[in-house]
Amino acid sequence: MCATVPSGSAEFAEFAEFAEFAEFAEFAEFAESATSPGAPAVPASELADEMLARLVVTYPGGADAERAVEMAAYMKGVAPFLGIMSTERRALSRAVLAGLPRPDEADCAAVALRCWRLPEREYHYFAVDYLRRYVSACSSAFLPVARHLVTTLPWWDTVDLLAAHVVGGLVAADPGLGRDMDCWIEDDDRWVARTALLHQLRFKDATDTGRLFGYCLRQSGHPDLFIRKAVGWCLREYAKTDPDAVRAFVADHADRLAPLSVREALKNVGA
Repeated sequence: MCATVPSGSAEFAEFAEFAEFAEFAEFAEFAESATSPGAPAVPASELADEMLARLVVTYPGGADAERAVEMAAYMKGVAPFLGIMSTERRALSRAVLAGLPRPDEADCAAVALRCWRLPEREYHYFAVDYLRRYVSACSSAFLPVARHLVTTLPWWDTVDLLAAHVVGGLVAADPGLGRDMDCWIEDDDRWVARTALLHQLRFKDATDTGRLFGYCLRQSGHPDLFIRKAVGWCLREYAKTDPDAVRAFVADHADRLAPLSVREALKNVGA
């Protein structure tokens, strides 16, 4: 039985052509959810205090109002932007992190949750980058925080990286979390189900093929583009490890898989 978990990449080009429209009004709704009673509590963390104090001073220094409008439009209004390009943002992040110690799990949770409460998307990117770097400091108990990040202000720009690098990292360290992924693949929230599909993207030979192929079949008829795309993407990635297995799976289930999923799965290996 699936337990209730508190709610709350791919590179930019991967899904630009498929992006859907989201009004800026959605941001207020999701921002409110970041501090709702169901959101994970923010742990006390002196490291997060220092980091956030630096971050909110450093990042605005790289802001570009005109570019911010373009970036927000590109991401279909999921959140406002400061207008900082990736290269510059990473340089600013290095300045923020200079001299700070390695975090523990509570620090990681505090940094991520506090960044997610800030309006501009670059702060969310900072949190994702930080978690990617230090996911090894987190235990399986971090999964509810990861789910909150996946479901709060969700779009592929954060969800896909959280799926492959954070949730995937947690599952790799504790395979028992696979049972949670069995629940996530059934979730009505498309971003939670997408995360379950994508969490093994980096597993290669360690991929649980039973779950991989089973999840793809479970969501093969899903009407949402982001799910159909994810089915094809996770198959395409595993095809780099075992192309014959992916070809055989697609051949056996071509009648159930969406054409988009099939095209994506076989893009690099052929039929």
